[in-house]
This record gives sequence, structure tokens and C-alpha cells, in this order.
Amino acid sequence: MSISQQLQKLKDGLKASDRMPVVFLGHGSPMNAIEDNPYARSWARLGQTLPRPQAILVVSAHWMTRGSTLVSVTARPETIHDFYGFPQELFQQQYPAPGAPGLAAEVVSILASHHAEGDDTWGLDHGAWSVLKFLYPGADVRVFQLSIDMRADLPEHVAIGEALRGLRSRGVLILGSGNVVHNLREVRWGGGPAHDWAEEFDTFFADRLGQGDIAALSDRAGMGRLFNMAHPSFDHYLPALTVAGAADAKDRLIFMNDSIDLGSVSMRSFVYY
Repeated sequence: MSISQQLQKLKDGLKASDRMPVVFLGHGSPMNAIEDNPYARSWARLGQTLPRPQAILVVSAHWMTRGSTLVSVTARPETIHDFYGFPQELFQQQYPAPGAPGLAAEVVSILASHHAEGDDTWGLDHGAWSVLKFLYPGADVRVFQLSIDMRADLPEHVAIGEALRGLRSRGVLILGSGNVVHNLREVRWGGGPAHDWAEEFDTFFADRLGQGDIAALSDRAGMGRLFNMAHPSFDHYLPALTVAGAADAKDRLIFMNDSIDLGSVSMRSFVYY
């Protein structure tokens, strides 16, 4: 099924629901933010399909904390350029969306058992703005971020998504941004086919997610060496688990961008609606 057909299916399904969908996007290279490529075009088409939210809660792979879950409570989040070695055009990108301090404070309370705290120092990192600029190019929807606790076990990130599920009925779009496979040590910068282990883990993830087997996807020991190859550092994986946790049995699932970029970065994206 083409992306256009998938998005039409999503649009038809959203007409029957008052709840916001939950979205995970494989964001890949920061260059996707300034290039005209299939990923950027698919995000723009998705943005035209999704309903307009009251606010957006972003779980990005690029805000890592240890021992706490931070929630951005700033009223005017800055655009963070958290990378180096890229063209100046990328550093000039701005996404001046307003924050959502009141709602963020509520999320701190919702996630109290997950060591949540408010934070007024973080803005919007490139895991957030590089995709938001295509979804909502006007930067006129309130946005705030949630950090990922690198000390927490994988099931805890699923539980965080479960705790946030009720926000969907209040017009909040929960958006995860990372990659289902992310091994920069094995990137094929000059192009070339995907590594076998990258395709294997990407397929494993899609199969288990389609079956609703989130327990298997959060069992780090059970996934073994294949998971370690796909994620030498699992920061880019955690947002996918939080998004999966925010879904429930009533949701339908569609996949987008089911390809491996640069040999070792899965661009697989998915939407629950």
C-alpha cells in the first residue's frame, strides 16, 4: 500500500474518533529537515491528514536524562541545534512554537511516580523541530517535550505512555521521534544496502507491534544480540515504546516509511488512531 493510500485510510479512520492519534516518526539524519526527499514529503502529507491538536507532547530521542523524567514547562521554547558538522542552513532553522506551561505542569503530576520534574531550560531539539516543521509548518500549535530516562528499564517507558494516554481525549497529540533501528557505527555514508541485522530487527519490531506484543518489544534480554546491534545506545528506541504505550486495544495501526536509510537507520514510522 502506498503512503497516499495509507494516509487516506488514516484520514477516513480519524473521522470516527474524537481522540487524537499517537504518532512515532523515524527522523533519521538532521539533513531531512532541509532536503526535499520522500521522508520530508511524507511528513508534510501526514500533517495535512492529522487533525489540529490543542497541544503537542514530543518524546524525542535527543533529550536524555538519568534518574528523572523532565517535562519542559517553558512558555517560549528555543530551537536547539544539537548537532555539528552540518551546513549553515541547518543551523539557521527556527521553529518558534509556543510552549504549554500549564499542561506541562499537569504532566509532571501525572508522571509523579516516574520521578517527573518540571524543567525550564530545555527547548525543542532537532528530534522535535525537524519533523514538526513539516507536520505543522506554521509553528502555531503549543509544543512541549518530555525527556527519556536512560536509567529506566524499557517497560517503564511503556508505562509512561500508558499514563499519558488520557491526554489524547483532551486534544493532545503525543509524538515520538527516534528510530526503530539506529546504529551510527555501522552507517554506510556512501549508500548501499541495509545490513541484514538492521532489516531483521526492523521486521521483528513491525511484526511484534502489529501483534500488540509490546512485552516482547520491551524485553531487552529476550531480544538479545539483535537488539544490541540495532541499538548500541537505545535512546532512539525509547520514544517508540512510549508511543506504543499510549495506544490501546481500540486503536488501529498503520506504518509509514518502512525503509532502512544509510544501511543502519530505520525510517519506519507508525500511527495509532
